[in-house]
Formats: sequence, structure tokens, C-alpha cells
Amino acid sequence: MSKIRNYIDKSVSDKSKILSIFLTAGYPNPNSFVDLAKSIFDSGADFIELGIPFSDPLADGYIIQQSSQQALENGINIKKVFEYAQSLSEYSDKPLIAMGYANPILSYGIKSFISDAKNSGISGLIIPDVPLDEYDNFYKDSSNEIDIILLTTPTSTEKRITNIDNKSKGFVYYVSMTGTTGNHHEIDAKSIDNLVKIQSLISKNHVLVGFGITTPIDVQKFIPHVAGVISGSAIIKSLGNGTVAEINRTLKLVSNLKAECKVT
Repeated sequence: MSKIRNYIDKSVSDKSKILSIFLTAGYPNPNSFVDLAKSIFDSGADFIELGIPFSDPLADGYIIQQSSQQALENGINIKKVFEYAQSLSEYSDKPLIAMGYANPILSYGIKSFISDAKNSGISGLIIPDVPLDEYDNFYKDSSNEIDIILLTTPTSTEKRITNIDNKSKGFVYYVSMTGTTGNHHEIDAKSIDNLVKIQSLISKNHVLVGFGITTPIDVQKFIPHVAGVISGSAIIKSLGNGTVAEINRTLKLVSNLKAECKVT
């Protein structure tokens, strides 16, 4: 049974939606990253997405690209990400999700990657640049060992959404807008209509929405329609250079986002 799905089921039944926080592994300071992530959990995050640094993160905007580049310069690699995950899994039983790109994972070896990820305490995997029609070949027999989380967008066809729902495990990640992360957009009636339409096509999984979740108001608008929200670029931006003041500001942001995930 999926640890991620079980956690979502329990949270929703307890009238608390999910807050998932994306962190670029090793950013802003590789030596204090585990302490930062622990504090993120303690401030209200339900899941942490550990972003594996990559030199060409196509789905990510400037903010996460820069954090990824800095992490690479600081020597962060997949092995180090697993070391972080091991430490965090010993600290908290909340789910950890790895988010990365296909090329470095293929270089590592997909079966070895998934096995090592699972052994380090990672429960889910997001690889946004694996085409849906290559899913079966890419994951082969490894997809049962860890939750493979797929993404859908406002422009996805009904057939594609159904296929994504069938193949995803843990949840379906709904990308609230076209383009890369970090671009805030107005959440209007059309945005909600698109989400409601896509939600109606997804029967197997819960839906979490990400991209453009930067403020508590954003959470307020989306949370009635989904099982949770994902915030990344706003968190990375808030962390800045990792000063005490910037970290405290970030922890306050996490707490404020989580406060809007309560169902009254």
C-alpha cells in the first residue's frame, strides 16, 4: 500500500489538506540542509520534495534553476540526496518525494536509483521529462517499488488525463498553468474551472496542485477543490542565501500556507 496515499487519506479524513514543499537538495547550504528540512516539516509541511540538482531543469523557472546550479557547485549529487533522505526519514515518518530529470537518473541506472531511493526512505518519484508513451519502458519492473507520480496540465486531453490517472500512484500532480515554475499568475474562475474539469476525470488518485502557489491566498482558492497544494519557487526564493532571518521568514511562510489547508 502507498505510504503517500495512506497519508493523504488520513489527512483528508481528519479535515486537513496536504502541504507539499519543494526544496532543492543541498540549497542554500549543504551542511545545514537537513536541519532546514526538519524545520520545514516542523512548521507544517506534510511532504517534502527533494529536488535533485540538474544542469538543465526544463520544467523549472529561473529561481529553481539558480538554486539547482548552486547545489551542483556545492557538490550535491544523487548519492548525497539519498544521504539527506536517510537522515530525514529517521527524523520523521512524513513522506519524502524525489523530483529529478531523466538523464542523471538513467546514468545512475533506473533500477538502482529506485532501489536506493526506497532504501533511503523515499516514498515517491517525480520525473517530469519522461514522456507518457515511454513510461512502461522507462520504469519497466521498478514502478511497483515506489510511487511514480505523473503530471497533468490545463491543456491535457481527456484520454491523456485518464491514462495519467491509471499510471500514477500516490497522487496526480496538477500543474495549474502552462510554462515553467516560478511564474505567478492570477487564479481566476477559468483556473478553477480547468481544475474542476480535470478533477472530474481522475477517479483513482487524489490530486495535488502546484506551480504558482506562492501565498496563503493562492492556497485558499485551490484547496476546496483538491487534496493539497505544492509550493516550490516561493520557498526557494524566500530562503535567499539562507541567513537566519531568511530561514525564519521561510518557516513562517510554510506555517501560513499550512494554516489555509485546514478544512472548516
